[in-house]
Amino acid sequence: MQNLQRGSTEFTVRHQLDALPCTDLITAQAVTSDRLGELAALARREIPGVRASEAELAEFLRHDPDSIFVLCRGRALLGGIAFLYLNCAGLDALLLDDFNLNDPPRRYLARPGEEVAAIYVWALVAQGRGAIGLGNVARTLRGPRYHAADYYAQPSSPEGRAFLGALGFAPVASFQPDLWWYQRPWNRLPDVIAPSIQSTTNCEKGSLADARH
Repeated sequence: MQNLQRGSTEFTVRHQLDALPCTDLITAQAVTSDRLGELAALARREIPGVRASEAELAEFLRHDPDSIFVLCRGRALLGGIAFLYLNCAGLDALLLDDFNLNDPPRRYLARPGEEVAAIYVWALVAQGRGAIGLGNVARTLRGPRYHAADYYAQPSSPEGRAFLGALGFAPVASFQPDLWWYQRPWNRLPDVIAPSIQSTTNCEKGSLADARH
């Protein structure tokens, strides 16, 4: 699956991802096996260049069952979002453009249940009002496992860049082309410097201020 996003016109003004409201109109939950085929078809239809198959998504889920969410209204599938939960080595490799994001090595991914050093938005598609369900996803990713991790993403279109900007992302200096960064509000301390190719991360120290995504 390519690293790109397609949002909706629900986000035409700037928001902060962690401040998005939750909603009862859209459910956001980890994808189940019975919806993988439908989600793969939606991604191929709505995101140019994506050729993800049901089997590929199933393999991805085998590593971490909480890495793909579906956005639904009732039984109607309106979208989905997939994440790579990176460990400290994975965050360094991301900033240095040192691995294939379409086929990420397992050694760079946090193990299920392991604290996450960085949340990479692997792919996002949301039709109509599906995008308002992102507030529900963000609530889940404020949990203890993800709390220290900032977000990264790579937009693939002007619409994707505008969508990320509306969620509080901004471009960040790195070897990774067109990499965008969202810093969690609680990580925004005066002495925190945005990650760059000169300074990546010191995750081994266990400091919230060291988590970059």
